[in-house]
Amino acid sequence: MVTYADVAREAHTSTAVVSYVLNNGPRPVSEKTRARVLAAAEALGYRPNRLPAALRTGKTGFVGVVVPDSSIPFFAELTRVAIAELGQRGLLALVGHAGLSGVGEAETIDALLSARVDGLVITAFWREDHAGLTTDVPVVYVHHKPPSSSETLVPSDNAHATRLAVEHLRSHGLEPDFWTGPDDEGPLGERLDSWRAGAAEGARLFRSPFSPAEASAVFRELVGAGQAPRSLVVATDQQAIGILSGAYEAGVRVPEDLALISLDGSPETEFTSPPLTVVRQPLHEMMRNAIAVLQDDGRAPEPALGRLVRRRSCGCAHPDQDGAAPEGPDAAHSQGATRL
Repeated sequence: MVTYADVAREAHTSTAVVSYVLNNGPRPVSEKTRARVLAAAEALGYRPNRLPAALRTGKTGFVGVVVPDSSIPFFAELTRVAIAELGQRGLLALVGHAGLSGVGEAETIDALLSARVDGLVITAFWREDHAGLTTDVPVVYVHHKPPSSSETLVPSDNAHATRLAVEHLRSHGLEPDFWTGPDDEGPLGERLDSWRAGAAEGARLFRSPFSPAEASAVFRELVGAGQAPRSLVVATDQQAIGILSGAYEAGVRVPEDLALISLDGSPETEFTSPPLTVVRQPLHEMMRNAIAVLQDDGRAPEPALGRLVRRRSCGCAHPDQDGAAPEGPDAAHSQGATRL
C-alpha cells in the first residue's frame, strides 16, 4: 500500500504537506506544491485509506443498500441506480440482497449496521416487521416500506403512473383491465386503487404470482376459457413478460388481439417481442431524494413521477425513440414526464 511517506519522497516534500493536500487542509498549500503532490500520488497509484478518516470523523463513507432480490430486473436496476447516485457523491454502497442471502431483511440490516455504515437505504419486500429496527444512523425507505416502520418513505407516484397507462390505452380506443399480484400491499395496492377509481363498468381484475412462468400459465388458462383480456395495465414487468410469452404460446397477437402496458419500465422491456410500452419508474429522482433525506437537507420528499415510454405492445405505430436509455441526472423527459 502506498503511504503518505512514499508520496512525500516522490514529491520532495514532507508527509505533513502531503496530508494537507490529500485532505484539503487544515493548512493551505501553494498551487505549485499541490500539483506536485497530486502528480506524485497519481504516479504511485495512491489510494486513500478510509479507516483513519473514519476513526477521526466517525464517518466511513459507506451507505448500506438493502434490496429484496437482484434477479428481479426492477430491483437490479434500482441497485444500479443506488450505486451510481451514491458514487457521484463520493459514497460507497454496501449492497445486501435479502432475498438471495439466505437471511431476512432484518438480519441483512443488522449485518450492514455492523459494518459501520453511515446510513441505510432500504426497499422492503417481504412481509417482515421492521418496528423493532433500532439504529443510530439515518434510515430511508425507497419504493416501499412495511406499515410497521416510522421511517421516511421516498415513493414514486404510483397513481400517476397508472393513470398515464390507462389514458394512453384509452387513446387507442381501449378500456383496460388490470393485472396484479396475489396481494395489494404497498405500491401494487396504490396502482390497483388508482385503476379501480377510474375503471369502466365491467372492467376486470386479474391476478397471478409475480414470476413470468406463472403469469404465462394464468394467461394461457384465460385464453383456453375464452376469457382473455383485450387490453391490460400490468402492475409489474415480470408479469408483463410472462403474459407476452403466454400470448405467443396461445396464438394471441400483440397488439392486434391484446394491447398492454407495464408499470415498472426496467431496461429489459425494450427487448421483448414486441417491445413493451411502459411507464418507467423515476429511480434516479427517487434515489436522489433518498440521499437528500439521509443527508438531512430539510426537504420533505415528494413522490417522483414516472414517464410513459411508447413502444409496440400498446399498438403505437410510432414508438418513442429513447428506448431504455438510462435516466441520468440530465436526461430529457419524454411525453408524460415531470422534472422535479
